[in-house]
Formats: sequence, structure tokens, C-alpha cells
Amino acid sequence: QEQLVESGGGLVQAGESLRLSCAASGRTLTYSFTGWFRQAPGKEREFVASISRSGSIRYYADSAKGRFTISRDNAKNTVYLQMNSLKPEDTAIYSCAASTIGGATGPRSYNYWGQGTQVTVSS
Repeated sequence: QEQLVESGGGLVQAGESLRLSCAASGRTLTYSFTGWFRQAPGKEREFVASISRSGSIRYYADSAKGRFTISRDNAKNTVYLQMNSLKPEDTAIYSCAASTIGGATGPRSYNYWGQGTQVTVSS
């Protein structure tokens, strides 16, 4: 059974950093992309970053470029999101998702989702 479990969220001040982790179990070798999405209160879910199974292809939302880095450790079946220079507008629930159908940035291309982890950035 596929399972994605996020960790690493919390409350930080603006300018600080957090590293989110997404531990996957199941048929992880079938995942073409693993991504991070976020949803703030009253807003739609938005793409943050994604990484291919090999790690050779990475995509970032404009809001994440230069501040966030996605990486993976296939030996641990874990994908990370290093978030630096956090801003209050980064406050959201961050969810990890896996795609077995080839999607990279669109949430509809992801067929497995974790429960999410709260990230709160105070000003």
C-alpha cells in the first residue's frame, strides 16, 4: 500500500529555514515524480517543487526558486524540501505527492498524497 508521510513542519520566524521530509513506502520505484504542494487558508493548492525518480530533473515554482531546494535519497525512499529565507506568505500546509503517471507540476498528475505538515512563518 502506498504511503507518504511528511515531517519537519513547524513555527519559525521570517528569514529562518526549515527542512521538510517525505518518507515513502510501497511501490516507490514506480513513481516518476515526487512533488511538494502547499495550500494556505482560503487559497487553492499550489505547486512548489518536484523531482524525478533519478533526481536529474527538478522543477520549481517561481515563488520557490532561489530559496527552496528539493532533493531525494532513494536509499531511504525520502524526498526533502529545504526551505530557506522563509516569508510569512510561505505559511501553508505542505503536502508531499507522488506521480506514477508522468506528471511533474500539475496536482492532477499526482495520484498519491500525504496528509501534510503545517508550516507557519511569523513576521
